[in-house]
Amino acid sequence: MSRRYVVPAVIVAITVAMLGATTPGADASSSTGQRVVLRLQRRAVQAPETPERAADGTNACTAPTPDPSGIVKTYAYYHCYTAQDIRAAYGVDAVDNMGAGQTIVLMDSYGSPTAAADLQAFHEAFFPELPDPNFDAVYPNGYQPFKNIGNGWSGSSGAAGWSGEATLDIEWSYAIAPLAHIVLVGVPPAETYGVQGLPNLFKALSWVIATYPAGTVISQSFGLAEQTFNGAAPVKLSQFDTVYQAAAEKGDTVLASSGDNGTTGTKKAKKGALSYTVPTAGWPASSPWVTAVGGTQLQYGWTWAPTSDVPFLADGSNNPDYFASTPGGDTEAVWNETWLPAATGGNASAYYSMPSFQSGVGSVIGSDHRGNPDLSWNAAVNGGVLVWITAFPTYQRPGWHVYGGTSASSPQVAGLVALANEQQATDGEAPLGYLNPLLYSVGSGAAFRDIVPVTEGTAASGVLADNTLWTYLADGSVAPGPVAGNPTLAGWDMTTGFGSPEAAAFIAAVRAAANA
Repeated sequence: MSRRYVVPAVIVAITVAMLGATTPGADASSSTGQRVVLRLQRRAVQAPETPERAADGTNACTAPTPDPSGIVKTYAYYHCYTAQDIRAAYGVDAVDNMGAGQTIVLMDSYGSPTAAADLQAFHEAFFPELPDPNFDAVYPNGYQPFKNIGNGWSGSSGAAGWSGEATLDIEWSYAIAPLAHIVLVGVPPAETYGVQGLPNLFKALSWVIATYPAGTVISQSFGLAEQTFNGAAPVKLSQFDTVYQAAAEKGDTVLASSGDNGTTGTKKAKKGALSYTVPTAGWPASSPWVTAVGGTQLQYGWTWAPTSDVPFLADGSNNPDYFASTPGGDTEAVWNETWLPAATGGNASAYYSMPSFQSGVGSVIGSDHRGNPDLSWNAAVNGGVLVWITAFPTYQRPGWHVYGGTSASSPQVAGLVALANEQQATDGEAPLGYLNPLLYSVGSGAAFRDIVPVTEGTAASGVLADNTLWTYLADGSVAPGPVAGNPTLAGWDMTTGFGSPEAAAFIAAVRAAANA
């Protein structure tokens, strides 16, 4: 069926001042476990390695199989999920198809040299009864060897960090749609210091659109603050949106992670990172041609119960009072983990005017601009997903790791869209394609689990009601940072969109909207 889409052009860029403070966060090897990567940011966040056990001798997470050294990896305080856990929590296990005949493309800088072997190990741990993964790693701009590993963030030296992103993407899109064709698109160079890497990514994306069948679902787990484009935004974003529009016209679905820093945007400076003083939106999630996937914290079988706002003790170990939890429960809250600190991206665009499909939520956006995200999925690190990775063993321990971030959200939603497209194909219908008009046609209701404010424990960190990024104080406690976030509301909001999909109901609803 023919569709006509009305999406606004980019409006004039605005200029903002920046703070002189360093962006909160630390290197991935530190106790807080978050690597700060500037401008073109990876959306994956990894749980720190924690040797201690909880006070009661139990562990919050135990990996399913030993790592290559024979060690069964455990985490005392960070909860984790298997593929079966997530499929049960979101009702994916009640959907009677698994993505056969569908294609999911994951766009990542560089990719991973062990992608196929790692996905195979993930398959053997969680889906041994199914055929081996239908997987390809492709390099449309040419393959470049991995060199200078660990000596920086840009170029080939950044490949080790990006390999975790790529592995998370392929394994967790596969977890939702294990019979789909999973394609990892590696795009050298791994640019992390500016917009210079984007032309390479979009050259590869154009190749993807021309190469794979209509209905391909494309997930992007990178982004940058819109203001990074400065005065070039009207021209550059229009050029990139031409590629996204081509995907929509062909019948492809394009998703992007909404970001991991709330409304706080960072920019590379001569000496470290600077933060904008006003709330920012992340791009490409802010493009109206892209479906922005925000983050939640899924607490499935446990419930967080903090009594302290001090995440780590003086010796760097986890504070049991901050990471305290009780067994049982099934809660899903806005993703705002103050210990990292990290929070779901979501805000009104500075550049894009409001698309027609968002007219019904204009009062929430509070302006005539595009608001995001559109929907959400689990992005928590405490409550993260298990990822098997053996790439670059001198960079990190081979084996199971716990990952979160909106990088985990987008590829899983991509898997869900692939399940819907398989049902469309079975019934002789066209793929869903451009998803945003369908989502806003469906609106709040049974298709989504509405994410509303939640209060857990007695500490301020347990009030999960917005996406304000927190910061560390001199005494080791955490408090809201200087850039205001957006509130989590009943119905659509700029932290979790419509909420998280209820798999079967979501598929039925978007299919009905597409076929109307």
